[in-house]
Amino acid sequence: MSDNELGIFIRTRREAVTPTEVGLPTGPRRRTPGLRRSELATLAGISVEYLTRLEQGRDRNPSPQVLGALGDALRLPVPDRILMRRLAKEHGEDKALCSAVHPRVLTVRATVQALLDRLEPTPAVLLSWLGDVVTFTAGYERFARPLGLLDGNPPNVMRYLFTDERARAVYPGWERLADEQIAHLRHEASLHDPHVAALVDELTVTAGAEFTERIAAVPALPSRSGTDLVEHPEVGRLRLSFETLVLPDDGQRLIVHLPVDEATAIALDRLNGRTRGALRAVRG
Repeated sequence: MSDNELGIFIRTRREAVTPTEVGLPTGPRRRTPGLRRSELATLAGISVEYLTRLEQGRDRNPSPQVLGALGDALRLPVPDRILMRRLAKEHGEDKALCSAVHPRVLTVRATVQALLDRLEPTPAVLLSWLGDVVTFTAGYERFARPLGLLDGNPPNVMRYLFTDERARAVYPGWERLADEQIAHLRHEASLHDPHVAALVDELTVTAGAEFTERIAAVPALPSRSGTDLVEHPEVGRLRLSFETLVLPDDGQRLIVHLPVDEATAIALDRLNGRTRGALRAVRG
């Protein structure tokens, strides 16, 4: 993975913005995609030399004011501004600003367990920031065990997606899901954390380019909600919405799956041995 992610982030965003988008003339001779360094520097009110140092990784401590000016000049949405700030903290010289290293918590608080109990028979799972499966509802076990998701000690979603051959057959949207898991790992844990380094080293060997190319790319923010398509070996195609509740003090996240349509609701009821109607489709 690159040690100049802030510089790469700024450069790639600069190259993705057209002069027209920021009110500049296009001009007849443009060999640079997007904005030139001089154009971005002028818009942000900084020198070209300083912007060059940032992009090349020779300066890793831009002030919040500079980051704000770059965000304004590049018309960055709020999630990208948050990500840029995090990259600046993580790769700056002041390591005290880096994300705190979480302990690898594989236990569950009593109140969180009580919440899971009340979610039955909904498929819900508690994951560590590393993707370890901490605990889950019985509804999730009946859904996930036939997929192979609960294999391993402890089971790990990242390891399953990148190394278990069943994952691609189960998830038609595997590419997006793999991107999402990398985003969760990069957003919720520091690159300097030894647990992350160990998992990255492992998957670099066992998963190869599918993993290494993603982990080396500029990180994105993970989605906290959305829809997954699952080809379940026992009940066929499922369309599941998911919502994520982050528990930052524990370094964990709770993911709850809900059926999008009636066919999925009926299929989940069959998996759970429930009469039709135990789970209802959530539309919109």
